[in-house]
Amino acid sequence: MSKGNWVIGLTGASGAQYGVRLCEVLLDLGLDVHLIISDAGWRVLQDELDWNVTKRQEVLDKQFGGRAGNYEYHPVANIGATVASGSFRTKGMVVIPCSMGTLSGIAHGSSDNLLERTADVMLKEGRKLILVPRETPLHAIHLENMLTLTRMGVRMIPAMPAFYNRPRSIEEMVDFLVGKVMDSMEIEHSLYRRWGDTDEQPRP
Repeated sequence: MSKGNWVIGLTGASGAQYGVRLCEVLLDLGLDVHLIISDAGWRVLQDELDWNVTKRQEVLDKQFGGRAGNYEYHPVANIGATVASGSFRTKGMVVIPCSMGTLSGIAHGSSDNLLERTADVMLKEGRKLILVPRETPLHAIHLENMLTLTRMGVRMIPAMPAFYNRPRSIEEMVDFLVGKVMDSMEIEHSLYRRWGDTDEQPRP
């Protein structure tokens, strides 16, 4: 039986591996994932992970199929998708990575596409909304938009690596951030060694 539905959005910011890894871990834990990828997000998946994005459903099935949980892909232009309605029950939504354009759209309630509309649903229904912004440097508008959303209860988890856990690979750095996101989702995991832990943590 499913442990719950989560909406995961991937946008055109650098850091596609964060979103892919989060989906993998959630599905392996038996959770169901509703996946929304912006057009720019597909471009980043191609540029950073060499995905063949000409056959989108096929590449997603290869990456996420056959796991304990189920995933459903919703094209970003499909504003009639289930997740666009507050009556469709979900645990919440994570946008990882979150571009500044998407963050701005969410902060101002524009709902120009399914990803922004679904985030707006999370806000109006009082569900968890977690954004992983990835941009540098940040200017005042970026910061003001983040502050606007934070005041509304949105959790902001910038894509910042840590080094106290002595990462030995890019994969471990990715897992650290994904683990921090899952902490905010209140999902148990062992993706990284926490401060004060002396033993190596098992990887899922």
